Amino acid sequence: MTSPRQLVWEATARTRGWFVLASVTAVLGSAGTLAFPWAMARALDAVVTRQSATGPVLVCAALLALVVITGALQTLANGAYGSGAVAALRRSLARRALDAGVPGTTGFPAGDLAGRLSAGCAQAGSAGVTLVAASSAVLTSLGGVVALWLLDWRIGLCFSLGVPPLVLIARMFMNRGSGLFLRYQETQGRISALLLEALGGARTIGASGTAAAETRRVLEPLPELSRTGHRVWALQRDTGWQVGLLIPAVEVLVLCAGGLALLRGDISAGELAAVVGYTALAMAALDQLDALFALGMSAAGARRVAEVLDQPVPAPGTRTRPGGRSGAVTLTGVTVRSGARTVLDAVDLVVPAGTALAVVGRSGAGKSTLAALIGRLREPDAGLVAIDGVPLGELTAQALRATVGYAFERPALLGTTVAGMIAFARPDASHEEVTAAAGAARADDFITRLPHGYDTPLPDAPLSGGEVQRLGIARALVHDPAVIVLDDALSSLDTATEARVGSALASAWSGRTRVLIAHRVSTAARADLVAWLEDGRIRALGRHAELWRLDDYRALFAADTGREAAPGAVPDRKRGPGREAGADRHARAGGEAVQNPRHGAGPGTAPDARAGTDAWTDPSTTPQVNPHAQESV
Repeated sequence: MTSPRQLVWEATARTRGWFVLASVTAVLGSAGTLAFPWAMARALDAVVTRQSATGPVLVCAALLALVVITGALQTLANGAYGSGAVAALRRSLARRALDAGVPGTTGFPAGDLAGRLSAGCAQAGSAGVTLVAASSAVLTSLGGVVALWLLDWRIGLCFSLGVPPLVLIARMFMNRGSGLFLRYQETQGRISALLLEALGGARTIGASGTAAAETRRVLEPLPELSRTGHRVWALQRDTGWQVGLLIPAVEVLVLCAGGLALLRGDISAGELAAVVGYTALAMAALDQLDALFALGMSAAGARRVAEVLDQPVPAPGTRTRPGGRSGAVTLTGVTVRSGARTVLDAVDLVVPAGTALAVVGRSGAGKSTLAALIGRLREPDAGLVAIDGVPLGELTAQALRATVGYAFERPALLGTTVAGMIAFARPDASHEEVTAAAGAARADDFITRLPHGYDTPLPDAPLSGGEVQRLGIARALVHDPAVIVLDDALSSLDTATEARVGSALASAWSGRTRVLIAHRVSTAARADLVAWLEDGRIRALGRHAELWRLDDYRALFAADTGREAAPGAVPDRKRGPGREAGADRHARAGGEAVQNPRHGAGPGTAPDARAGTDAWTDPSTTPQVNPHAQESV
């Protein structure tokens, strides 16, 4: 597990040049600051004894110039080092979050992750600057203490009496504060996550009139934040008045000792002035409450950043995908768990190259998890996922991304313009490739109507959900992988538009392996093969028309079949609205697709997807778009 100290040190190593400059200037500045009271004492003594003070005054001027120059350089170095360390931490955290899929996990919702990325990294990255400044102050203080002892041992002893109470105060502050600082930041992260979630559903909240309830939900952790904040302030208050009493007491004690030494003739008037200066410098170690507070916040921020960086990331392989292969996908004994729940249970599945496989099932059956496994967006807890016989873990990241592409239900609008969004996976794609992909996705018509066409900035492009999905499809077309996973990527399209897009994609993706997460009858019907998931297992594998004979399978699409026709199950006008002649005919036939014997739904052997034969469709009940007259999406 990454410790906060290790995290800060690794960030420092990436900007070591600026860190070295900050450290060197801090040391030189401390040396100049420590030498200045001594030079000032020599100049004062020269004036009192009526000797030439030119030399000591020039030394004071040189030391003052040294302090000013090193202070300016240290400010520059601290700024460059701090910003560089913060940037390095943010890059590392963002890369790890993307590689590990952190934003999608329960432990790190997007709002909380944004807080860690902004405030957490800033606090952790500033630790080095705070340490340099605090170390410089401590070094100066130690030098001041040594100078006091050299001037008169009694003066040094008086000052040293204040050190043990200071150490005790500092230790109590850090022990009590570390947990409070971490709890405060964690509560802030929870509020940020809830707020971001509410902002994402602003239209739904407004339409349902639940703004007051959402406000209460977002602000529910606020009392805890308030309690923690008040405890932090109380800790600062208590530490502040303790230090505030200690410092004047030590100063009075030291100055009294210096005055007595002057009366005894042990020190000169100039040296008494030096005692005043060195006492002020020595007090810097006693007045580091702000530095302690900053270090406590930095440690808490570093812990929160380290929690994300400690998330496991699958190690990339070293193999490139062999040429001439066409994208056969194999899952062998794949099991995925989420806490105590088994999402996928020992799934065995073969998707021959060039096959369109529709994955269907009720919500929570494991469809999206299966889709994520194919592109290694998620690792199985057991089992193996391979493409063309090569385990995904053996492929390089570049080879994997070139082999597997995705189109999601809610595509992220990444890029600056519409054209940039389409070409996001391939920035080198030509304008002709972008427009061809948009045409195949039936997106060209609405893109050309935008204010600046393909060059329209994304914030200025008013897009519906279906139009965004078509842009996502176009992006996948430009990517042009051997295996395409469509995670309900056509769900926002109306039936007619879906049919037109599906027809175009069938031609564009001819020969590609396609895995479709399907919720619509029409999507499943156009596939070559259907995998029916239930409780994390494959209940049945077969063609849609054969599976349609099963009541439970038809029930999966109960809400959908009232709106669109299923193959072999279109509305019969003679029977009236809502009645499906094809469905009755299949039910009377009594045929069943072969199912997983663990579910015991039917005997036999699943059809071979490689045979390429079409399921039977009654010509008299052909739907508006014949799913078997074209290749699947």
